[in-house]
Amino acid sequence: MKLNKSIYRVLIFTFLLVLPIGSRLSGQAVPGKDENIPFLVTFGKEGETSWGDDDFYQIFFFSIPKDFKQQFYIRVFDPDCGGENDEIQGIFNSKTLFSVYGGKGVDPEKNEDSRGLEKGVNYKMGNLLASKVFGNEARYDNKYFSFGPFNAAEGDLNEKWKSYIFKIVCEGVSGDDGNLYRYFLSRNPDNNLAIEGANAFTYAYTFRMWNDFKSVAHIYPYVDTGIIFIKQSNFDWDKDGKILVVSKYKQGIIVPISGQNDWAISKIPIEPAEENSSLDFQFHKQQESEGGLVKNNNVVVTLENQRGDAVKFYSSPIGGVPVYIPKTNITKIVPKK
Repeated sequence: MKLNKSIYRVLIFTFLLVLPIGSRLSGQAVPGKDENIPFLVTFGKEGETSWGDDDFYQIFFFSIPKDFKQQFYIRVFDPDCGGENDEIQGIFNSKTLFSVYGGKGVDPEKNEDSRGLEKGVNYKMGNLLASKVFGNEARYDNKYFSFGPFNAAEGDLNEKWKSYIFKIVCEGVSGDDGNLYRYFLSRNPDNNLAIEGANAFTYAYTFRMWNDFKSVAHIYPYVDTGIIFIKQSNFDWDKDGKILVVSKYKQGIIVPISGQNDWAISKIPIEPAEENSSLDFQFHKQQESEGGLVKNNNVVVTLENQRGDAVKFYSSPIGGVPVYIPKTNITKIVPKK
């Protein structure tokens, strides 16, 4: 067919992958399936921060769709501190308190203290719905313990997201060992049955890396509208390889990395094309040729935007896992007369 108008030749310099976007989220596991993180970690309050936990507690939030009418459970995998997965310091002598909160005061968008980012604030606001202390108890090792049942209306209603918000706090109340654990939000107390439209998020992520040269861990912060830059802070990375930031606009920005028991802080510019989407923070372990395997590496990561507001990490990335989309050069070709 003969073209009478100007035509354009599109030159693409690398392959383009399709960004997976689901119509509704289904984020149940914490850490999420796309994060490739084996465990969350919380040490007893008598531990050393140089072991990879800066404050000895961790807070996660669950959002339940407003129209969800069934009961649900928050399941904790391996809640005890002892046995196969946990990090021993001498002998296992730690106790860990898990507490579930609902009601007014839980929603971190309405009550910033609930995020638990500032030392000395009351991050336990809300109605205490359930709690339990776990020590070195073999009957819970490598097994799930279920809190609940709960009803969605017991949470703190967020009208913007049409969701009820719940909070679970893991706190190392005694001892110095590291408790490694996971969560699952379920419709059943005995099995992991997902809740469509649910998700989980945190503002300060403390997690364990795999003891594997080839593994790459991911966490997915969500960049809202009007963000110009974010300030990243990573703690106790032990110089274990590199941390890259990938988005549909960024192919891979290297950020400064922390050593043992210190913080590395830097600013990352946000482009308009990255607003209303997730970033991919990738944690690449040091390779054997670079100095050997760093074992049992625990790391803490927080983010805030240019206004000083904390940025959420979602277990199921909003909009799907971000994939770099290379820039497209367009050359106008004028037909010869």
